[in-house]
Amino acid sequence: MAKALLGYVGGSDPRVLAEMRRLQQRVQDLESELIRMQAENDALSAAVQHSDSLLDRIDVSQAEPALA
Repeated sequence: MAKALLGYVGGSDPRVLAEMRRLQQRVQDLESELIRMQAENDALSAAVQHSDSLLDRIDVSQAEPALA
């Protein structure tokens, strides 16, 4: 049954093997992209949390108006 799922019925077709290799490479590329994007998202989330804490320290009631 596993052979049927992998396309081995009737022997190895070079086109199927090439397509399988291409798809495996695509999966690896997408996994790498996902890891990179997760790391970027984590960094951006940390930056937003840090900037929020800076904004919380500003006392708006004592802020001076901007010069126009």
